[in-house]
Amino acid sequence: MNNSTQKIMKPNERTMARLKAGCICKGVKLIRLIEAIENGATTFAQVAAVTGVGDGPCEGKRCRMKVEELLEQHHSR
Repeated sequence: MNNSTQKIMKPNERTMARLKAGCICKGVKLIRLIEAIENGATTFAQVAAVTGVGDGPCEGKRCRMKVEELLEQHHSR
């Protein structure tokens, strides 16, 4: 990640994101979703392609809203 990349979260929030689930079905941590967005993913489909979310038994019903919220936060900065 380069210095020009905007961060979604503060450093202490990033630490907590390493522990929190981003996708329960696939076992993907929240930090992976954040990093995918910071590295250029702009849609749920792009985040899913990088992280594997949305491909579990719930087919994104649990994680899609969180990904979309993170995308909105990132693009509103």
